[in-house]
Amino acid sequence: MIEERSQAIPKVRITGIVAAPLFGDSPPGGWSNEIQPTDSVHTLIAVHTDAGITGFGSVFTDGRLAAAAVAHLAPLYLGENALEPERVSEKLHQNSFWMGRGGTLTHAISGIDIALWDILGKATGLPVGMLLGGRHREKVQPYCSVLMEEPGPMAEVIVRFREQGFRAFKIGWGPFGRRDDPKLDEAIVAAARAELPEGGKLMVDAGGSDAYWPNGLKWALRTADMLADHEVSWFEEALVPDALEDFVTLRQTSRVPISGGEVMTRRQAFLPFLVQRAFDIVQPDVTKVGGLSEQRRIARTAQDFGVRYVGHGWNTALGLAADLQLAAALPNVDLVEYIGGSAYVDGLLTDPFTLDADGNLSIPDRPGLGVTLDPEKVARYAPNAAQMFAQEA
Repeated sequence: MIEERSQAIPKVRITGIVAAPLFGDSPPGGWSNEIQPTDSVHTLIAVHTDAGITGFGSVFTDGRLAAAAVAHLAPLYLGENALEPERVSEKLHQNSFWMGRGGTLTHAISGIDIALWDILGKATGLPVGMLLGGRHREKVQPYCSVLMEEPGPMAEVIVRFREQGFRAFKIGWGPFGRRDDPKLDEAIVAAARAELPEGGKLMVDAGGSDAYWPNGLKWALRTADMLADHEVSWFEEALVPDALEDFVTLRQTSRVPISGGEVMTRRQAFLPFLVQRAFDIVQPDVTKVGGLSEQRRIARTAQDFGVRYVGHGWNTALGLAADLQLAAALPNVDLVEYIGGSAYVDGLLTDPFTLDADGNLSIPDRPGLGVTLDPEKVARYAPNAAQMFAQEA
């Protein structure tokens, strides 16, 4: 019986992978060494197969590094069955750890893994969410992720995106916590809070993974208390990423839920933070952590520990599509991150994402990731876009 089924499902062999760096309109990150529009921080991945099916993914890494990683991994994935995303991705992880587990190679594997799930969905005619666990929901609320500004401009930013239909917002980085001025920090938060729609949510991201983050536990404790007074929904990256014991203390003390984990890769890195109850909310990034295969394992483990999962989605339209599919497949996922005003989210698809009257996003129900890249739009930002779509021409 097993042999008969094997013959009924022919293998789909990987024939090549293209990494396409995005240039020209990279969104600012609020980093101390700021991203320039011409920098590459996001990369699209195309996995080509002998069945004529192309899968697409996204990587949060300079495209030139991602391309080098794809070339290095080629002997491991060429000829592999694209219908086995978890097995193939784990093979890539297991055979590349000695090159630096958690860096560019892991990020690149993330994009490959997303693309393999896209292929499996297209081959079976199912949306990826169904393959990952089912469809717990058809819609989910996006929170608009924007940078901190001075109080006046901050209010204007919230108004601009509120008028586009967003009802939840995360403000982060920028001057917050970087000028040793608690009054300024509070004024920024108050300005944003004042412009929320009725019933709207506000989250605050300190950006503790920035270079040379200047603040420690006592700052985080004082700031968390201030944020609680303004009914902030969570406090993100309040400390440097590796300050495990301080995160534990902060979470135990804070009246505001504590979130983090966006810079971690692979499930092993998350275990100490889950076991020691360092987070109320865990935020792996599907375009860095190891792809959908790894993201799902982390989210399910978090659920077993009573920790809420909200993916870190500071990525492209393909990364958002992956986050939406996982939001469908898991219970109790109520938010996805949406970069406000990013051309790499809003300007790559044939049918861009749109909010409904309640400020929600529909989770695509078409096969694979459920979205379609527009080759002409992608070509505006990816010099080698034609290679991505060569198989589909």
